[in-house]
Amino acid sequence: MIIRHRFLALTAVALATTLAATDAQARIFSRKPDQTPATAASASVAEEIQRSLDESRYVDAGSMLDRATVAGLSSPHLTLLSGELFLARGRYAEALKGFEAAGRTPSERPRALQGKGLILSLQGKSDEALPVLEQAVQADKGLWRAWNAIGREYDMRRNWERAEQAYGVALAAPDAKIAVVLNNRGYSRLLQGRLDEASADLVRALESDPSLRLARTNLRLTLAARGDYSRAAAGGIGDDRAAILNNIGLSAALRGDYGQAETLLNQAMAARGEYYARASQNLELSRGLKARDAGKGEADAPR
Repeated sequence: MIIRHRFLALTAVALATTLAATDAQARIFSRKPDQTPATAASASVAEEIQRSLDESRYVDAGSMLDRATVAGLSSPHLTLLSGELFLARGRYAEALKGFEAAGRTPSERPRALQGKGLILSLQGKSDEALPVLEQAVQADKGLWRAWNAIGREYDMRRNWERAEQAYGVALAAPDAKIAVVLNNRGYSRLLQGRLDEASADLVRALESDPSLRLARTNLRLTLAARGDYSRAAAGGIGDDRAAILNNIGLSAALRGDYGQAETLLNQAMAARGEYYARASQNLELSRGLKARDAGKGEADAPR
């Protein structure tokens, strides 16, 4: 009975939240033209759309953008938000059109540049992405997503000092998603072999957002890089155990712990219950690295 009551309470909370969002939209779109100037109405709609984007309620954001179009509301900021929605949905060509259109307005140019830079980075166009992202933060130093992406770009260039600086600025931004930035900085520090600092960042990321699976994966990799395979392999509800074991097995191989690597990768294939191509490839890689090291040892031995 207690469980039923809790379920009903949670349902009521969820319903109240949905109704609140619906009521907010209704108030905006029910205003008559002579009640509110178009610019004020556009600003109200934009505020609700931005809130939906921040909360990853993309269906709500799309619905409000469609209703704004039908209501004849338009502004460069609404165009920018349309680009943000397309970006969140992975529709990069449409997002880019929105950012380019919005960027013709000076007040929207910094975020438009940020959006364009993020798209180029996600598309792997690193040489084009970095200068655009740097233009964005020159125009507005508070754009944490641009700084975060700059950090990733410098990681790919192994320019650790510049990456560290970028992540630091991103973390200082007032609206930054701390867990996202800490995860990326933690992974950067993992790549550098700064394992204690990487672990600290990733633990803090999970404390800030326990649902951030990428941070959990990166923490496992960090533990594996330290040789702490049992903690790295500890799973939770809903975890893909085969993938976890595969990742840890690869980490073991890369640190030269070939016996553990073979054990973990065989466990990964067994956990999958069917052919697991990635684990099989990593097992071959581990055996190849082992043979290479053995050959090198023989060549270096005194004769």
